[in-house]
Amino acid sequence: MSKLFSLHILCSLTALVAVAQSQKNLPRIAIAGLGIESSTFSPALTDEAAFHAKYGADIFTIYPFFSPDSTFRKEAVWVPTIDGHALPGGAVSREAYESLVNKTLNALKEQGEYDGLFYDIHGAMSVVGLDDPEGDFIARIRKVVGKKTIISTAMDLHGNVSLRLAENTDLITCYRMAPHEDAIQTKRRSIANLLERIKSGKGKPGYKAYIAIPILLPGEKTSTRIEPGKSLYQQVWSAAEQKGIIDASIWIGYAWADEPRNHAVVMVTGDDKNKVTNTAEQLAKNFWDVRSKFEFVAPTGNLKECLDKALVSKKRPFFISDSGDNPTAGGAGDVTWTLIQILNCPEFKQDSGPSLIYASIPGSELIKQIMQVGVGGHIDGYAGAKVDSRNSPPVHIYGTVESIVTGDVDAEVEASIKMGSVHIIVTRKRKPYHKEKDFTRLGLNPRNAAIVVVKIGYLEPELYAMQADWLLALTPGGVDQDIEHLPYRRLQRPIFPLDNNMKEPNLTAKLVPSSDDVK
Repeated sequence: MSKLFSLHILCSLTALVAVAQSQKNLPRIAIAGLGIESSTFSPALTDEAAFHAKYGADIFTIYPFFSPDSTFRKEAVWVPTIDGHALPGGAVSREAYESLVNKTLNALKEQGEYDGLFYDIHGAMSVVGLDDPEGDFIARIRKVVGKKTIISTAMDLHGNVSLRLAENTDLITCYRMAPHEDAIQTKRRSIANLLERIKSGKGKPGYKAYIAIPILLPGEKTSTRIEPGKSLYQQVWSAAEQKGIIDASIWIGYAWADEPRNHAVVMVTGDDKNKVTNTAEQLAKNFWDVRSKFEFVAPTGNLKECLDKALVSKKRPFFISDSGDNPTAGGAGDVTWTLIQILNCPEFKQDSGPSLIYASIPGSELIKQIMQVGVGGHIDGYAGAKVDSRNSPPVHIYGTVESIVTGDVDAEVEASIKMGSVHIIVTRKRKPYHKEKDFTRLGLNPRNAAIVVVKIGYLEPELYAMQADWLLALTPGGVDQDIEHLPYRRLQRPIFPLDNNMKEPNLTAKLVPSSDDVK
């Protein structure tokens, strides 16, 4: 063996020893999470494949702040297990839930002890035959990792916080913006808080204040773009910056599931007992005091009213939200009711009529025909209402194929069909359309359309920036905005606005036991 080769081996071993020694002094932090918003008023059922779960090191690709050269990657020995996030939809099958949870628990068991765990969830998952799945999941995680491990939870503000979840987590935070432009920032904050408490030796917070607020409102009425949501959530930023407080959060909760945990919540964590409880109570009071001031984020109307206004408007493009079947809130995405009404309108029967883009309707059988005839070919078939046919049957679509695109992670195959002056986007699987490129990759230019109808609630940032005018159509579906007439059976009552004349609630902060004391 040459001296040069021996020297190379020695240097390599020295480097490996140095890396091992440096990692020995770093905290070990696991990563796990499952996220979905599940409407129990939708007939859809979510399977395991819908979560597009990532395993091991692939999880790092989800988070921009975990790039190989990032500061975060160097501050701990990260142990990613399983992280899966599904499009909002119907309840998760018990089989899918148990499979993903058990895979996570097994991965945690196999890889040793942990100083911390980043728990990345949405908070509005419903599982067939199981209440409070996020609370169940974290309780089962806690049994594996033990009480010493500090768990930091990041959530959507439309999630639900049960007492079981609050007890088993140590640090907790949620988005402060709706639309959720601060999603990555929130996850980063959750991890930064976790690292700081571990590395400083401060450990778990001294106090966790929890207040259940008897309010249940849809996201379309609680956007932080407008008042009172805008001012309410601005208070959260300053509240969390106080000395003695780690974080403060307000959860709106999720309106389209019927579980006792579905209601608004305030939580504040920190080491100063008075500041933690007083801040929580002030935020809760401020929320309660403005409960009657929440309004829809855009002017509303039934579909006919919205179309009539859009047709006479000179503002282009004019957006209409087909809100009742919004797949970004848990709708099945295949309700045909709105599209059938549009195709029956005489204004859109001729090619020369006002251009309207409709996004979108799934139709796997129609996609097969589209793939056979190709671009420029004529198709005649049906789409939609395979999952949710309660309000209307499959829609009859016949027209010319304008474009076909494959490879999207959600839709798999997308096509634009011209029928009269309507451009109908048909997909193999449901897909929300909330970015300009979603349209332009199909050769459609929403900026030049007279009307754009999208299955969505409040417009996501790119669409909001594009619209010249906008109406929110109150249409039927699994996330019907008329929540006061939904068949709730299990909510904690009374609750606003279902019980409009209810008495003033007790908004005294409850100090949640430390996870050290949870049995």
